[in-house]
Amino acid sequence: MQFQNRVILSLGSNIGSRQGNLEACIAYIHHHIATVVSVSAVYETPAWGFNGDDFYNCCIVVHTQKTAEDLLAALLEAENKAGRVRQEGEGYSSRTIDIDIIAFNDEVFQADTLQVPHPRMQGRSFVLYPLQDVAPLWEHPVSGLTVTQLIAASTDKSPINKVGSLALPLKKYSLSAMNYLAIEGNIGAGKTTLSGKIAEDFNAKLVLERFADNPFLPKFYKDQQRYAFSLEMAFLADRYHQLSDDLAQFDLFRDFIVADYHIFKSLIFSKVTLNEDEYRLYRKLFDIIYKEMPKPDLYVYLYQNTERLLQHIKKRGRAYEQDIQPEYLEKINRGYLDYIKSQPGLNVLLIDVSDRDFVNNQEDYIWILDMIQEQLG
Repeated sequence: MQFQNRVILSLGSNIGSRQGNLEACIAYIHHHIATVVSVSAVYETPAWGFNGDDFYNCCIVVHTQKTAEDLLAALLEAENKAGRVRQEGEGYSSRTIDIDIIAFNDEVFQADTLQVPHPRMQGRSFVLYPLQDVAPLWEHPVSGLTVTQLIAASTDKSPINKVGSLALPLKKYSLSAMNYLAIEGNIGAGKTTLSGKIAEDFNAKLVLERFADNPFLPKFYKDQQRYAFSLEMAFLADRYHQLSDDLAQFDLFRDFIVADYHIFKSLIFSKVTLNEDEYRLYRKLFDIIYKEMPKPDLYVYLYQNTERLLQHIKKRGRAYEQDIQPEYLEKINRGYLDYIKSQPGLNVLLIDVSDRDFVNNQEDYIWILDMIQEQLG
């Protein structure tokens, strides 16, 4: 499951502090537009197509949920803030910063203002060599040529020199020091989306709850009293097997595990949905299982107020969720908060995202990462 678009950008500067301009541009993109997950070395090349000072160039890889058109608009605004104003038909000229979209996933398309992949990238050494740093296995979606093959076939023989390096913004975060990060939240809080974003950005193994595989879920929302126990038992069994398998078989190619649930959510939901006798029986079974489960290094709870939760539930359009009542969501939230208070040995971070939009607002996503880093110390 891909949560974000993977985009390769080319950056260049030949006015003022060229290194400083690249650094400032990367920082701006990361904090305001898209998450920068890879950065190339800095290469110096002659100006292309006009007489001017030599350029400093680099490539970066970013993750974003923006469309290509929305991303382009945000990047043009970044250029504008850096002092460059594009003019129609301006041709090649010196610039404080130049940002081009080289590739957008493996897509091929052409619009009035954007063509992907960039139509001239295969003939530009100042794009190809930095591209080789950040995406050495990338293949051109039209020609099928690898970066190495594109460099070999290029007619651009301009001198190119590696002159420096750039810091990767994600290096400030020590999330990979964890083995297991659990992100929880009420129905519609955004826990799955946030888990997916973090897993993609930090090369973590993603473990998602298989709620769609529970055959009792649609029946439960129609008749809660009749199907509550069957629903909760099915969830408990599946959560136990999934987490046990994934945590035991750690992927050596991934830095850590991110899950959009913790096994304790079974007890929280069952306390709300089951009658007293059913809950007592369920609790006995749960306690046996819970003792065997590893605890997360960090447990993040995303709090959203009920009004926002209902808006998100309606927007995502799952038919069996549309009749969920505010009272049910409030009971679930109280159950989570009571659980958090009763677990002094668990490293818990409660984040109120009621007024945040970490999907469409990069600043809010960075704010969450900063809070997680602060909690880790």
